[in-house]
Amino acid sequence: MTDNRQDGISQIISHKWKVLTALALFILVVLMFIVLLPLADGIILGLVFAYICRPIYLALNRYRHFGAFVATMFIVTPMVLIIGIGLFEISHQIIWVIDHQGYVIEILFDYVRIVAPDMYTDQITGLIWDYSLSVLPLIGKLGFVSYARGISMFAINLLISIFVCYFLLVDGDRLYNSIKRIIPKGSERYFDEYCSHFDQILGGVFIGNAYAALSVSSLSVIVFYAFGFSQILALATLVFIASIIPLFAGYMVLVILAILRYFSMGLESALVFFVVASIVIYAPPELFLRPYLAGIRSHIHPMFIMVVFLGGAFVGGIAGFFAAPMLLGSIVAAYRVYVNELDRQESLSEED
Repeated sequence: MTDNRQDGISQIISHKWKVLTALALFILVVLMFIVLLPLADGIILGLVFAYICRPIYLALNRYRHFGAFVATMFIVTPMVLIIGIGLFEISHQIIWVIDHQGYVIEILFDYVRIVAPDMYTDQITGLIWDYSLSVLPLIGKLGFVSYARGISMFAINLLISIFVCYFLLVDGDRLYNSIKRIIPKGSERYFDEYCSHFDQILGGVFIGNAYAALSVSSLSVIVFYAFGFSQILALATLVFIASIIPLFAGYMVLVILAILRYFSMGLESALVFFVVASIVIYAPPELFLRPYLAGIRSHIHPMFIMVVFLGGAFVGGIAGFFAAPMLLGSIVAAYRVYVNELDRQESLSEED
C-alpha cells in the first residue's frame, strides 16, 4: 500500500503559493507597524479620545458626522490643550532647570538650611550636590539631543489624535463589522462576548475617570490663575494625570503646592489655597459627576490598573500610558470569556 501522508516539507511545497502569500502579508504588516510606530502616541490617544467621546456621540447618533464633530471638539479640544500645552511647559521647565543647575542647587541648599535640623544639613546638602554632579549632566545630554524632535513629534501626534478620534466615531461600527467578517465561522459569539467584556472594562477604566479628571483639571486652571500661580497649564496637566490613575489623586499636587506656598507666603495663605482649591476643584466632580458615572465599572482591582498605567508610561511614554490598560483589559476580557464558556459547559453537563 502507498502511504498518502506527506511530511511537513512536502506539505509546504504543495501549498507554496499559500505559504508565500501568508509570508508576504506578514512582511507587509510588519512594515506597516514600523511605519506607524512613530505615530503610536497619536493613534493610541485617538483611540482613548474616541472612547471618552462615545457617550456624547451616541446621544447625537441621528447626526453621525455632526455628532462626531461636536463630541470631538467639546471633549478632545480641552484635553489636547491641557495635556499638550501642559506637557510642553513641563518639558520647558525641565530644560530650564538643566540650564540653570547652579541656581537651582543654591535654592535647594537654602531650603535645606531653613527646614532641616543642623545636624543633618551637611549630609543632605552633600547628597544633593552628589546627585547634581552625576544625574543632571546625563539628563542634560539626553534632553538637548532629542528635545526639538520630541516636541515636534508630540505636536504632530496630538493633531493626529484628533483626526483618529473623529473617524473612529464616524466609522467605528463599520470597522467592527469588517473585522467580524474575517472571524472564523462559529466563533462570532465568542468574538461578540469578548468585545462586550473589553468594552465594559475600558468604560470603567477610561470614561468615568477621564471625565472626572477633565473636570478637575479644567477647574484647577481657574483656581491656579486666581491664586497667581505660574505655569498654570503644566500644573493642570499634573492634576489631570494624577486624577486619571486609580489610587492616585490630584490632592497630591495640591498638597505639594500648599507646602510651597507655606514657605513663600506663610501658613494662612497656604491653608486658604488648599481649602478653596479642594472645594472648588473637587466638590463638583466627586459629588455629582463621578457618582453619575459609577455604573460604568471595569471590575478590575485598582492596584492592577495603577501598576499598568505607571509601567506603561515608563516603557512606552504617552502611548504606553494608555495602551497598557488596554492590554490588561484584553487579557481580562479573554479570561472572562473562557470562564463563562466553562460555566456554560458545566451547566449543560449537569442538565444532561
